[in-house]
Amino acid sequence: MEIKTIEEIKDLKGKKVLLRVDFNVPMQDGEIQDDSRITQSLETINYLKDKGASIIIMSHMGRPKGQIIEELRLTKIAKYLSDLIKTPVKKLDSVFNAEVKKEVDSMKDGEIIMLENTRFQPEEKECDPDFAKDLASLGDVFINDAFSAAHRKHASTVGVADYLPAYAGFLMQKEIEALSPIIEEEPIRPLTMIFGGAKIDTKIGVIKNFIDKSDYFLIGGALANTFLAAAGYNVGDSLYEEDKVETAREVMLLSEKHRERFIIPHDVVVASEISENAETAHLPIEDVMDNMKILDIGKWTAEKFNNIIEKSGTVIWNGPLGLCEHKPFQNGTKLVASSLARHNCISIIGGGDTADALKRVNVPAGNYTHISTGGGACLEFLSGEKLPGIEILKK
Repeated sequence: MEIKTIEEIKDLKGKKVLLRVDFNVPMQDGEIQDDSRITQSLETINYLKDKGASIIIMSHMGRPKGQIIEELRLTKIAKYLSDLIKTPVKKLDSVFNAEVKKEVDSMKDGEIIMLENTRFQPEEKECDPDFAKDLASLGDVFINDAFSAAHRKHASTVGVADYLPAYAGFLMQKEIEALSPIIEEEPIRPLTMIFGGAKIDTKIGVIKNFIDKSDYFLIGGALANTFLAAAGYNVGDSLYEEDKVETAREVMLLSEKHRERFIIPHDVVVASEISENAETAHLPIEDVMDNMKILDIGKWTAEKFNNIIEKSGTVIWNGPLGLCEHKPFQNGTKLVASSLARHNCISIIGGGDTADALKRVNVPAGNYTHISTGGGACLEFLSGEKLPGIEILKK
């Protein structure tokens, strides 16, 4: 895929660069829990700073739905970034108004400003052309380094490119280079897809796209509960998408000729409550009863997954295999993550939830070929969809 990249900009000194990043990082009690999305954008930020550009940073946080939500302000993010790069980052309290324009116009070379949460503006998600034009008026050039938001047609990810020359940052470039071979070339086989997490909608396109291309599908997490229900098993009091059971059944019918390769759990970890001190039981799926919650894959399923991983040439993994926020339900993810980390294959980890789960089970990120910052964006890219935030960067 031929895209315009940051290094193609001939002279950045004195230019005002409108930089879209994704600093939508997990927060708890006002503290950042995982700074991966911030640290992975540092290469682009430091490059621009060293070249003498003024940087106007745009990001969203959470889903404020066009309203100002105090806990979703980017003030702490700006302070955290400032400490990382040892350079002042001036945080503004608005996305765009006369005061913002005045502050940006008075910037000196190498200075950095961070605008307020772009999603505080309802015009952002609408990709309102007037709002996009206002944002574009702040810069001379637009750089998109927010791969994880590239599937969103928003003003700050796509709209500004109607008014400014647009280029990919280093993180965007790395993501595209890492993921493109999976869909453009013949992967090293066997090709194994591991899907976990909760939602079936975000995975369905990839599963259908790879139904005749993948050698194995390994299904875990709450996602597996929906497939188990579709297969006629009692999932007790487990989280599953009742309205998606028919969709799951259709997918299983599509993969009928690959029955031995589309694998759902045959044993699970259950509990009656979700807590750090929950009493758990390890059961065959047939023994799950009405008051039980399925919260992890069982050890026999994990062993089966690992046997497949050990003979795979390429593994793509999206979504934790259990409720990894709580230690009693981390074992399935840990066993599979450790097996994949040991195995010498192409390993693509997709999405913040998966990356966060790997941190929780203490498996180093460096053991994998590529960990994508995008969950939905990674899946849509792999399913063959055209991502609006990437389309604007094509030559």
